[in-house]
Amino acid sequence: MRFLIFTLLCACLIHACARAQPQTECEQRIHLDQPYTVCTFAAETPVRLWLSGPDGAPFGQFDRLSAHLATQDQTLVFAMNAGMYHQDRRPVGLYIEDGVQTAPIVTREVPGNFGMLPNGVFWIDSAGAAHVTESRAFDALSPDAIHATQSGPMLVIDGDLHPNFNQDGPSKKRRNGVGVGKDGTLYFAISDVPVNFHSFATLFRDELGAPNALFLDGFISKLYAPGIGRNETGLDMGPIIGVARPTKND
Repeated sequence: MRFLIFTLLCACLIHACARAQPQTECEQRIHLDQPYTVCTFAAETPVRLWLSGPDGAPFGQFDRLSAHLATQDQTLVFAMNAGMYHQDRRPVGLYIEDGVQTAPIVTREVPGNFGMLPNGVFWIDSAGAAHVTESRAFDALSPDAIHATQSGPMLVIDGDLHPNFNQDGPSKKRRNGVGVGKDGTLYFAISDVPVNFHSFATLFRDELGAPNALFLDGFISKLYAPGIGRNETGLDMGPIIGVARPTKND
């Protein structure tokens, strides 16, 4: 009897400790001797985009978004910057949030990484499934997207690396991006050291097995992952991608 009570007590304590710890979907991965943080979510996870608050001003920082979500009994459990933006934080390319498009798709070649064709679109369909699609293919498809953000370049296109990537490319920066696995698993990755495009792309293709992946940004790349103690600050961001869950009031 004493043993049974002791066993039940231990089980309760373990359960309580588990509930007290933030759920962790992020971990460090080493690829080609370079450290990355990879956050993995099942296909059914409700990933979404945010840009501005009720006052119309861009959130800009994770803490502001987190505080806003708290007023709606939601807890931000993961976030990162979600594409390039103008000085006033407006998205450079296509942006759709909650089914409302506020910026058009750009399919022509333009300066900078964004215009390094092929570029692409990360989007969530009406069934909640995530996709990474080359921009012109997305434009031709014209799908019913609930959330969408355009960026560039594509890192991996149907299993192939972007044709402009060079294994010995000298441009190394901190970078973040997103890939979708064949089974719909979402992979968000951020380099913890400066890396070139080729190395970053092979992380998604060779390490994570994502047939399609999109570069989101570099230099200003930031991660919010309280489960591993990350809440990075710096220059204000434009679009933010993340996961929020109902707040548990225990």
